[in-house]
Amino acid sequence: MNRIDMTRPDSPLLAGYGARTVGVRHFSVTDPDRIDIAASLEAIVRAPRRMPVEMWYPAVNGAAPGTQYHTILRDGVTPTVLSGRAIRDAEPSGDGPFPLVLISHGYPGNRFLMSHLAETLASRGYVVAAADHPQSTYDDQGPFGATLYHRPLDQRFLLSALTKDPLVQPNNTAVIGFSMGGYGALVLAGAGLAPGILDNDISPPHEILREHLSGNVQPAPDALRAVIGIGPWGMGPGLWDAQALAGIRAPLLVMAGTADETSKYDGMRAIAQGATQTDSALLTFTNAGHNAAAPIPAPAESYAHSKALGWAPFTHYADPVWDTVRMNALAQHFAAAFLDLHLKGDADRAPLVSPATAFEEAAGFSPETSVGLTFERWLP
Repeated sequence: MNRIDMTRPDSPLLAGYGARTVGVRHFSVTDPDRIDIAASLEAIVRAPRRMPVEMWYPAVNGAAPGTQYHTILRDGVTPTVLSGRAIRDAEPSGDGPFPLVLISHGYPGNRFLMSHLAETLASRGYVVAAADHPQSTYDDQGPFGATLYHRPLDQRFLLSALTKDPLVQPNNTAVIGFSMGGYGALVLAGAGLAPGILDNDISPPHEILREHLSGNVQPAPDALRAVIGIGPWGMGPGLWDAQALAGIRAPLLVMAGTADETSKYDGMRAIAQGATQTDSALLTFTNAGHNAAAPIPAPAESYAHSKALGWAPFTHYADPVWDTVRMNALAQHFAAAFLDLHLKGDADRAPLVSPATAFEEAAGFSPETSVGLTFERWLP
């Protein structure tokens, strides 16, 4: 069944589903005139950039919950079906508009990679959208440099386009980004890149990343009220310096595993500590790798060896040490608490994101259930 809605009896207070029925609908948006790199990497061209979007939202009660998401695995070819609780094309709840949360997948990924988080946040009074980022998905994996350039621009365009929806509060948004989605969210929030990136082998040609450098990067959107980076990539190759990180103005929550060999724990910790001009926090999963907190439970089809990859896609979703359902529950809890505090102004959530009280029984952590976790917070 490949269920994305699983939780455990030891899950914390805000894990799993809230009181609201969840609807989901599909559509596409197109940025009509984006600068891009030709497939030959030898020329800059302009081309429309089309992004399929899944949007989850609070819906009216009545219909039986449950839908299926038809998608593919990390190998880009194997079909899989995910089962959740959202109702396809359900009538929206009449008490909106609601804050908007944009979820941005990694490289490669797709819009369903964090669908567990999307459904649960929508059940707690958010409109949640996730898009397939071109050149960065399982079946459309372009040069890495293309993602470096496009991801912050994709996120900015999506926020602008989606806030026109009548279900959305136009001046009250957040971005949750996993890995390269986290990189994009940090640039979007004002962390311009260090100039040395232009000479790095990972940089795209023609210096098109100059647009994202410190001093050139666009200011964060006025509507951006919070950023959550899950395994955010970028400090390993030195994309930011202290001055750049201090440019982040939106409250920031970083979720990170100490054994993350992709984004490097020390670098992610430095991101959280370096956002000195805002409320920043760090949730640490001891001994977890790059998949800490973000991906859905590994679909059953991912257990088999993939000829396309040469390995089983299971490792794209799972962690060698931590249980995915447990990590998903923790991500749901801390994301909801942080967003409720900063997008809804819910002061009752403050103890849930305070290091002194985050793991108390009132937050849903019975004795020993916070082993392997630390929560830190730095206020300006």
